[in-house]
Amino acid sequence: MSDHLLKLISFIDLTSLNSDDTDSVIERLIDKAVLPYPTKPETRCAAVCAYPARISSAKHYLHSKYGQQQSLAICSVAAGFPSGQYRIESKILEVKLAVEDGANEIDIVISRDAANEQDWKRVYDEVAALKACCGSNCMKTILATGELQTNENIYRASWVAMLAGSDFIKTSTGKEKVNATYKDAYVICQAIKQFYSLTGKKVGFKAAGGVKSTLEALGYQAMVEKILGKEWLEPNLFRIGASSLLNDIINELNKI
Repeated sequence: MSDHLLKLISFIDLTSLNSDDTDSVIERLIDKAVLPYPTKPETRCAAVCAYPARISSAKHYLHSKYGQQQSLAICSVAAGFPSGQYRIESKILEVKLAVEDGANEIDIVISRDAANEQDWKRVYDEVAALKACCGSNCMKTILATGELQTNENIYRASWVAMLAGSDFIKTSTGKEKVNATYKDAYVICQAIKQFYSLTGKKVGFKAAGGVKSTLEALGYQAMVEKILGKEWLEPNLFRIGASSLLNDIINELNKI
């Protein structure tokens, strides 16, 4: 059981997206992500995720304390997170600056207004433009499923985002009234499965927003394995964005 829980830690994007975050808050987050369970020093989280203003100092802290070879990813939310209600020019600039500041991964948000109005060309064009700014860096596209109104919109948004070059499809910003749910995750995973069967390209899945318990996280892992297969159970294809989940997993490990 402990091996399963340690594996679960490796999927976590350890996240702090609070309006009062400081550099020291993110530095503590990095320390926790690099060494989440000291008795197993080889175990670490996949990434830390923060606002764009924190990225430059986070990257400097990670490299100065842990060395250039440290493989923990620095992830920035961007592109008008969380609402997406910004001009595309400012979204593009925000992504470019996050990459310049050293972010390895960028979590963007789609324009939910465009999706709900069935303006899929606009959704595609924006995601493609933002992916072009990421270069070889991983881009996760947040659908904010709780605001997409129907399963059809979630499915179509997943497809459009993948066709536009997204490396991951992510459920939620964590700021919506309804965040990650198994129902919405099922729709996304089915879209990813169909996309892979038709294109041969593997796109990752990230559950985020309100995933706090070990049991819930294991549920997402089981769903991904069932629908997409064991090959998806690696950090390059499966993530869980969370702030308090890690503490719960550690509590469960300490009971073993």
